Amino acid sequence: MMLRIARMFPLAVCALLAAACGGGKDNASDSGSKTPPPPPQRGALLIEPAPLVKSYSTSELLGLLGGIDIDKELLTLVASNLQCGVDVYQLTYETVGGKGEAVKASGALMVPTGAASGCQGPRPILAYAHGTNADKTYNIALIQNSNAIEGLLLAAVFASRGYIVIAPNYAGYDTSDLPYHPYLNADQQSKEMIDVVTAGRSALPVATATSVTDNSKLFVTGYSQGGFVAMAAHKAMQSAGMAVTASAPMSGPYALEAFCDAIFAGEVNSSGSLNLALITSSYQSSYGNLYSQPTDMFEAQYAPTIGTLLPSATPITTIYANNQLTQDVVFSSTPPAPEFAAQTPATQPAALAPVFAKGFGTPNLVTNTYRLAYLRDAQANPDGGFPTVSTGVPAPTPTNTLRQDLNKNDLRNWAPKAPVLLCGGGGDPTAFFLNTQLMQNYWTSVNPPTGAGSFTVLDVDSAVAVGDPYKDIKLGFAAAKALVAASAGGGAAGDLAVLAHYHAGLVPPFCLSAVKSFFDAFQ
Repeated sequence: MMLRIARMFPLAVCALLAAACGGGKDNASDSGSKTPPPPPQRGALLIEPAPLVKSYSTSELLGLLGGIDIDKELLTLVASNLQCGVDVYQLTYETVGGKGEAVKASGALMVPTGAASGCQGPRPILAYAHGTNADKTYNIALIQNSNAIEGLLLAAVFASRGYIVIAPNYAGYDTSDLPYHPYLNADQQSKEMIDVVTAGRSALPVATATSVTDNSKLFVTGYSQGGFVAMAAHKAMQSAGMAVTASAPMSGPYALEAFCDAIFAGEVNSSGSLNLALITSSYQSSYGNLYSQPTDMFEAQYAPTIGTLLPSATPITTIYANNQLTQDVVFSSTPPAPEFAAQTPATQPAALAPVFAKGFGTPNLVTNTYRLAYLRDAQANPDGGFPTVSTGVPAPTPTNTLRQDLNKNDLRNWAPKAPVLLCGGGGDPTAFFLNTQLMQNYWTSVNPPTGAGSFTVLDVDSAVAVGDPYKDIKLGFAAAKALVAASAGGGAAGDLAVLAHYHAGLVPPFCLSAVKSFFDAFQ
């Protein structure tokens, strides 16, 4: 195993070489200026060869799947027809942070193994972006760990069926040396996806024993935060001239400005405080414009640590128990101005009203003064998609700095030249389906796909239409919801149980199954 020290410590190596060659001074140092550091070697492997984490047979994968909290119907959906074993490798590569600083990051390379024709030879690459995670130690390559279930699903649904899977942990996680995570930073996260694909392709020759090679087909997908990252990555890859065969973002916050406008307007999403802590840390670290001091936005008891709180090696349950972050409450139950009483909290759509209500109370995370300033800007500079659809695009000149940053990272600004599937659930309490609907509207009415580009929208929670190609997935999702509700006793308790499991538990396996079928059509 060779560590590329020169790439990790370029200044130190350059200094040693200069001293050894008698080059202790140059014209730049004589004039008092410093030699700038070399540009980052984006996508360069920092540890070669990529170390093997573990090899899994199909029976071992099935055993792991049987040990996670997933009902039998969903287990059948993700575990049927496994064809290949999977070798999981750890990637360590160079990328950049939200300010363009060179950083180390890590991820996983999953390679199919076995004698079947679909497990060897030229195979397609699937680049996957994971969902929001508060755990700084998160490593998607450790698929046996309880916090890396996404990695296990990737291995079962894609790698064990012949796809080469490449997935980042993201800068700021696992062994990354970045002290923050550039959460929902479209430029950084999309380009890191390019970097991890570059690193994965460089590491792939370690699997020569299985004769697996890259067949040049590239598929991009991800869930939740990863849905946003996947869409941003498709956009960036297209702009860079990389060939994307197809993409399938799932349940992502694509229309960021409209989504956050809805939250401040009283539609507080499930996990709203955690999302807000991550996104404000990201934007303040990347752009430095959110606030002069944290108390400009956050209540005094949370302000001192909010900027560096997440991601953390401390369990999120401990962070909540220590009162370092509110678990649900984002805003005060006192309206910031009389006209916002009906939005404190919002009550429509009625099915999500219980979720919205949990976002208000005491102690609250965001000050009423800040909420009012945000809402005043949304009134003066309305988003074209919320609260009503007008232009369908973000506000042209928001003045609130958070809205400016959301505007900068909103994905209603491009059109695909390759096929796209947008999958999600219409009743999602965490990443509102509003995001998917606004992308659908944007690509239909404002900026349609060009060339070979097209898009399909799948709401797994919608009614089955005549000749519906997703009939089985929709019926399966309805059955899974019914099982969750029944296990909680039905009625109101059952409805709450469905909301609690909806985003992280119910939707992902069904969307993953749809994505697999969608991608298979391009093989």
